[in-house]
Amino acid sequence: MSMTMTQKILASHAGLDKVEAGQLILVNLDRVLGNDITSPVAIKEFNKIGVDKVYDKEKVTMVMDHFAPNKDIKAAEQCKMCREFCNDKEVTHFYDVGRMGIEHALLPEKGLVVSGDVVIGADSHTCTYGALGAFSTGVGSTDMACGMATGKAWFKVPSAIKFVLTGKLNKYVSGKDVILHIIGKIGVDGALYKSMEFVGEGVSSLTIYDRLTICNMAIEAGAKNGIFEVNEQTIAYIKERSDREIVSYKADEDAEYDEVYEIDLSTIKSTVAFPHLPENTKTFDEIGDITIDQVVIGSCTNGQYKDIEEAAMILKGRKIAKNVRAIIIPATQDIYLKAIENGLVKIFIDAGCVVSTPTCGPCLGGYMGILAAGERAVATTNRNFVGRMGHVTSEVYLASPAVAAASAIAGKIADPAKI
Repeated sequence: MSMTMTQKILASHAGLDKVEAGQLILVNLDRVLGNDITSPVAIKEFNKIGVDKVYDKEKVTMVMDHFAPNKDIKAAEQCKMCREFCNDKEVTHFYDVGRMGIEHALLPEKGLVVSGDVVIGADSHTCTYGALGAFSTGVGSTDMACGMATGKAWFKVPSAIKFVLTGKLNKYVSGKDVILHIIGKIGVDGALYKSMEFVGEGVSSLTIYDRLTICNMAIEAGAKNGIFEVNEQTIAYIKERSDREIVSYKADEDAEYDEVYEIDLSTIKSTVAFPHLPENTKTFDEIGDITIDQVVIGSCTNGQYKDIEEAAMILKGRKIAKNVRAIIIPATQDIYLKAIENGLVKIFIDAGCVVSTPTCGPCLGGYMGILAAGERAVATTNRNFVGRMGHVTSEVYLASPAVAAASAIAGKIADPAKI
């Protein structure tokens, strides 16, 4: 029986020769992830199971990133619970202030995920790691607790949609524009509980960071996971960070897909998702004058060094608009340090921006950039639901780092090609 990439990974981890869409299977896990918001709930459920240790102290990971450094007493208590649990269970990969980063940027950077892995995380954007050829998906805190205790999880095998990529992106167009274009095309439920599988000669023209962004937002199309075919770039990226065996899976030629889309990357334009859904996309031939109050460049979607550098090159020698607040958030400590060493932080400060320690912060309306009533923000984050970044009457416009930087300068949503 023919299988997709995702189905092959799941079959191998279930000890089965084949699986098919809709089948319920019990899968062995390579990594279980939680953060400071979701882990405390998982810890409470774990304690009810009655085991005294995690299934593998090397394969459980907790990252303090959402409200860390702690924004208030409740956040401090949540981090304290995670810290004490990981100390007690001798969890190797616990990342606290000073060592942490935004989880979905940190794990690839640390080499904790490789192609062929099965990863669950109590965070919906765990689907990011499909960029490396892994099956990764978000789960609830109870599933995280069971995963920590047993190293296993139940899945219903997803069907799949194939995206055949050709061509090459134009200047100022990036992976963020690609995924916004796709979500605008198929809708926020267009891939509901399906695997979004990316193949074709166009994959090679995308950086690993473009692919991480695309897979990160697969969940915004309702997908169970996103996954890219492994190529030389994937292997080189992983080998720099991990000495684990790289196992890559390629879909069978006659694998069954619910739909197939062909996308010429050279035709994709800078794209912005208007409030209040990621599917509400427009290109600059449809966008008028929309003044803004804030710009956020960062998050698990677009906080990589490539993203920060692209924004800095647009901002270099310029000033942000008088009535705009611009917040730059490198996704990890290593990215932050590299931005300092290469002079990017000076560019941002000279332009009138602030630079934050790594944190999810404003993305989920946590802190470090909450919006007041009626305010508008251009953000490189992944969601723009009602009240996502603050007051219920505020508005979030999702865009690439290039568009966000250009908008900070213009004081309105702006095309980076015209700044």
